Amino acid sequence: MRVLFASPEIYPMAKTGGLGDVGAALPAALAAQGMDVRLVMPAYPSALRAVVDAAPPRFLAQFEGLGRADVIEAVTPDSRLPIWLIANPDLYDRGGDPYRDDAGADWPDNLERFALFSRAAARLSEQGSPFEWQPDVVHANDWHAGLMVPLLLGEARRPRLLFTVHNIAFQGTFAAERFALTGLPEELRAEAGIGHDGGFSLLKAGLQFADWVTTVSPTYACEIQTPQFGCGLEGLLAGRAESLSGILNGVDYSLWDPARDASLTARYSAEDLSGKAACKAALLRDFGLPESPGAPLFGIVSRLTEQKGIDLVPAALERALDAGAQLVVLGRGDTPFELLLQEFAAARSGNVALRLTYDEPLAHAVEAGADIFLMPSRFEPSGLNQMYSLRYGTPPIVHRVGGLADTVVDSDVASLHDETATGFCFDEPAAAAFEQAIARALALFADTTQWRQLQRNGMRQDFSWHRSAHEYIDLYNSL
Repeated sequence: MRVLFASPEIYPMAKTGGLGDVGAALPAALAAQGMDVRLVMPAYPSALRAVVDAAPPRFLAQFEGLGRADVIEAVTPDSRLPIWLIANPDLYDRGGDPYRDDAGADWPDNLERFALFSRAAARLSEQGSPFEWQPDVVHANDWHAGLMVPLLLGEARRPRLLFTVHNIAFQGTFAAERFALTGLPEELRAEAGIGHDGGFSLLKAGLQFADWVTTVSPTYACEIQTPQFGCGLEGLLAGRAESLSGILNGVDYSLWDPARDASLTARYSAEDLSGKAACKAALLRDFGLPESPGAPLFGIVSRLTEQKGIDLVPAALERALDAGAQLVVLGRGDTPFELLLQEFAAARSGNVALRLTYDEPLAHAVEAGADIFLMPSRFEPSGLNQMYSLRYGTPPIVHRVGGLADTVVDSDVASLHDETATGFCFDEPAAAAFEQAIARALALFADTTQWRQLQRNGMRQDFSWHRSAHEYIDLYNSL
């Protein structure tokens, strides 16, 4: 079966969060199970630097209002999968990340950038494409690739269309007067088409017209059909309940495993945890905090946004920090939350350290060096860091939503007794509930025997992509 995987970010070509990891690991797992997989993404400068065996650009199409699209055929550096890079220097040859400039502001021409990407990727998928490879299934991811779905509906021998929403809060909504850039018939601008919030939504384009919709955990698939989590699209999704499912994201254990992680000061495993102390000492030195081996060290690796519950952290940790606990934070995000954490770290300079960046090796170091990982997200479609932290023997404290609810077993009396506990959960996105979970974690941390068992429970969990890929293959076959 031929599968075209379309994503705005694929690690190591581009990554701002979990989608980049999924874009790398899922296609590789599909290929390992016999699928003929090709990738397609925009030709960002980082992508051009990362791919190997790149061919010269070939002309694909000229799109009115958007410009010319060329295609660069190449191979990914790690999985050695074929990849098509959609090239247009005016739209993609710039700094910042795939969506924002260096100052963190959205690119004003993001509609043009991702309309061209979707239209070019759809052209590659059509019968008679100049590249002579037509997929049986197009797997489009998030709003940036959402236009691919309705663009391919009119094809006589079209591929089947699967659309995955990784975070429904990001909807790719633009002003109605710019609709012509989509290349869609004018009647689809209405609410019955892709009209949304007075404009139109590229996310809705995928959700409305795909043969099947998936999201990235079973719990989140249910949550987004409700007003609390559906972000205004819950009615559409509830109406699609029979063709909507949740498949939990996986972890690439070839990259995320403390027993073989080259990023770490020392390696360790569930059978021998001794190397974790060296990782903790190295992390504290790197962040400029005093080495206090007996003091619990909390870690956060996150986008710094309201979704991630970052504003809950200072109040929830106050008593723990007063008692000697420490905290390291790695991430970037919205200015108010960056400023909040800067003020917090300045006020608690002896035991809180902040790094406002995203650094892949340092993210591994935080997962390994911290004692406890914090994820107080208000909503979390899947989450990967909690699964990473489980493998690294760093029990997570999570708000019981979405993929966090599907992957972390709360440490209560029963789960501790039968050795199924893997972390700590709280049910209300509020500082008080978060603080209570922190207190429970610290109480268990003081019991070395119980804590070691909790670490080992988490490290033995299997969230590999092999399982998830098998579920996707079954879905592709059913389509």
